[in-house]
Formats: sequence, structure tokens, C-alpha cells
Amino acid sequence: MLTAGPLAEGQFAELARTGPAVLGMSTLRTGLRGHRLLLLKALLIRVRRERDLVAPAVRQRFEAAWRLLERAERARPVVAREVLDYPTTGAWLAAALAAPAGAELEHRLDRLESIAVTAALRAGCPLDLSAVAPGGTLSLTGVGRCDLGAERLRIRARGRMVRIAPEGVRGPRGGLLLARPGRGRLTGIGPGWAALRPLPGTAALLDDLDPYRVPPGGVGAPSRVAADRAAVDAGAWYERWRGAHRLLHRIDPVRAAEVRRSVRAVVPLGASGPGAVPMSATLRAAPGAVLASLPASPRAMAETLVHEVHHSKLAALHELVPLHRQGRASVHQVGWRTDPRPIAGVYQGVYAHLALSDLWWRAVAADGAPREWRTRAEQRFERFHLQVGGALEILLESDELTIAGREFARHMQRHHASLGRLRGPLG
Repeated sequence: MLTAGPLAEGQFAELARTGPAVLGMSTLRTGLRGHRLLLLKALLIRVRRERDLVAPAVRQRFEAAWRLLERAERARPVVAREVLDYPTTGAWLAAALAAPAGAELEHRLDRLESIAVTAALRAGCPLDLSAVAPGGTLSLTGVGRCDLGAERLRIRARGRMVRIAPEGVRGPRGGLLLARPGRGRLTGIGPGWAALRPLPGTAALLDDLDPYRVPPGGVGAPSRVAADRAAVDAGAWYERWRGAHRLLHRIDPVRAAEVRRSVRAVVPLGASGPGAVPMSATLRAAPGAVLASLPASPRAMAETLVHEVHHSKLAALHELVPLHRQGRASVHQVGWRTDPRPIAGVYQGVYAHLALSDLWWRAVAADGAPREWRTRAEQRFERFHLQVGGALEILLESDELTIAGREFARHMQRHHASLGRLRGPLG
């Protein structure tokens, strides 16, 4: 096969079957990292090309942040790359590259400073610098947030201790302390510090702090915005998360492991009003983050995680191996949506619902699945298996797919056909 780029033929086919191909996923992560570095370099080139349109102070901070990021990368490459790989870094990059010249671009550019500071602190670099804190808040990517009420902060780091205080404040009062206990970790104490909370049993974080976790206009229709920390019931999220992973492990341990490896952050969404239907989403620029309102049950959480992981997988694959191209801007009706979808939306929907169909197919016959879920899984499988089949025909008839995209769709169609009969009665 000549169409899958850096992916071996078996990896490409396994990904199309929604399988958690370990080597294929590793290739996707490497490709995503390379793509993100290219975008970061593109932003640097833009700042230098449009230097006369960027305020000198903003440009100087951006260049200094770039040098600090390089320093962190030299000190501890793995830690620096973890910061750059974090989903909200991708969301910020997309917003910065799309921002018009002027105040909006300058506002976006200041974010690189906090990303670089995070990388340097986690890498153990000694620091003594002044940083901008828009609105009195300094966000440390994938770590937490400092709320000290000052627009400029002094950050001093030496050894295992970090002190952050408003610019001009001396002595032990008026700031907060962070500790660097090793292995690239940061912990904080003191008023004004809020840490991101880890989800039980994994490296994923419950991110209800990062300013780039949800686009300013929200996601979905009706639009959902990011939930504020005060409105997030962390205990309920932990309970759903633990229960979802227990269910996935009983039904498909390999897929459960894929979810653990793939999800970097879960972003709680706020309610859009009384009676709002729960929803979830993935941002193409921020794969690895699951944006969701609180699922009603562990089963709903398990389905949400599988659904959104496959949106992330396909987004990463499309960056590495384009699956479709711009065509006549045609739209198509699919069974799971009331609004017509462009071919990119059809592709994403087919892949995510094929993965869910695979999950439901396994749940029907799994001894470890609760009977209530097995009954629902059978009903959902029958409904969506038919809808996915119709949408696959739309894909294979479209002239907007690339050669690789058509081959990937054929692999999906073969897997869909293999799920054509449930694996036994519920009994």
C-alpha cells in the first residue's frame, strides 16, 4: 500500500477498524507533535514577518518566551514536549494563527510566555523573571492557575522551590509557593493557587481552569461554555470516570487501555439551560481533550470517552494522512443528525459511531456488562449499525475523498460488515 504515509498497512487498517493499534497510535502521536511544532514555528515566522504590526513590548516578550522554551527543551526534552502536547496548547496555537493583526493577536501572543514558564518550571530550570498575568491570573498549562490579583508577577525558582508574587512585593508575604518534587511535577500551596485535579487511576486531568479549554463562543448548538470550577462537582466526575473504566475493562480491556492512554484532559461544560441534553465534543485543534457535560451514568461516560477518543484519532490521522479534500462544499444527511453535514462531518461521525457500534456489539455478549446496559447496547447497535452503513455509502460515493481516505473508508466498511450480527441472545 502506498497511501498511508508513515503508517504501515496493517496499522492503517487496524485504525480504520477502530482498533487500538499501539504502533499506529504511537505514529499518530509523533505526527501530531511534529504538526504542532510546525504550527509553533509558523507563528514565530508570522510575528517576525509582521513585526511592524506588533507592539515592541509584546514582540520582545514573545521572543524571550521562545528562548525560555528552547532552554526548557534542552534541559528536559520530554517534559517540555508534554507541555507542548497538552490539548490547550493546540487550541491556543489555532486561535493565535487565526487572530487578525492588532490587539487580538497581541493578546494571544502573551500566552506563549505562560507556556514557556510552565515548561521551564517543570524542567527544573532556575528562573528569575517578570511575567504578564492578564486579569491578575497566570495559567500554568496542564498544571494549575495562580490568582494573585496583579497584572505582573515575579517568578523566582531555584532548586525545588518556586516563589510567585506580585511584581515589587518582597519577603515571604503576598505570594505563593510551588514545590518541584521531581519527575517534572509541580505542587502548590498558599492563597491564590488552584491545581488541576487528576482523574482517578490515570494521568488525565479534570481541566476546569485553562482559559483555552473551550473556545470563547462555546461549542455545540445550543452553545455550551466552559464550566467554572465553583460549579464543577469533582466527586461526581470521579465517580463516573471510575465506573466508566471498570465497565470498559470488563467489556474490552484493550479499548479501556486505549482510552487511558489517549485522554489527556476532560473539560466540564456548563449547562445551557433547564432540561439541556448532555453533550460532548472534541476540538480538532486539541485532540486528547474530551469536552463534556457531566454524563448521567458511568455507562454514559464510557460511551462518551470511546466516542470522543475516536474523534481525536481521526483528527490526528487526517493531519498525518489527509482523508478528504475541499470539494463542492456539498452536504449530506446522516441518520444521527437532523442538520446536513459536510463530508468531513460525515467522516467523523461514521468513525465515532462505528467505534460505538463495536463497543455495543461486545457489550451484548459480555458477561461483565450490566444487564441494563446490554439491553440498551442491543437497541443502540441495531439503530446505529444501519445508520453507519448508509453513511459509509455516502463516503464511498463522494469525490471529495483522497485515495487514502477512500481506502480507509473501505476498511471501515469491512469492519462494519463484520459486526452485522449480534454475538448471541441476551438470554
